[in-house]
Amino acid sequence: MSETEATTAYALMGGQETVDRLVDRFYDRMEALPEGAVVRAMHPGDLTAIRTLLKKYMGEWLGGPKRYTSERGHPMLRARHLPFPIGNAERDAWMLCMNGALDETVSHVEVREHVRAALANLAGWMRNLPAEEPTV
Repeated sequence: MSETEATTAYALMGGQETVDRLVDRFYDRMEALPEGAVVRAMHPGDLTAIRTLLKKYMGEWLGGPKRYTSERGHPMLRARHLPFPIGNAERDAWMLCMNGALDETVSHVEVREHVRAALANLAGWMRNLPAEEPTV
């Protein structure tokens, strides 16, 4: 492993094994938590294929092997998610499930918080509904 590979979030958090646990806990939480229902409804009944896909994407996104792009090309995340209405509620539900999964699976505090912040930015960027007006 090169020095660069050893300093990726992927390596520091434990590689693909940890990424797989993270994704599994994320989807487990989405299915179990009432707050996750809004996001769960956007997914197929059987989550097997989407779990596999997110494991490949997350592994690569965190600095691991390029398994996602070698199979599917550029992620084009916003374009792939445009069919789904994503506003603040959907972003918040997704982050609630992901934050819990991060807390359960990533023991390296600095890496966990770095990944959490990066995912929060990504989740915000995925919104495709007009901004909701604050209530007064």
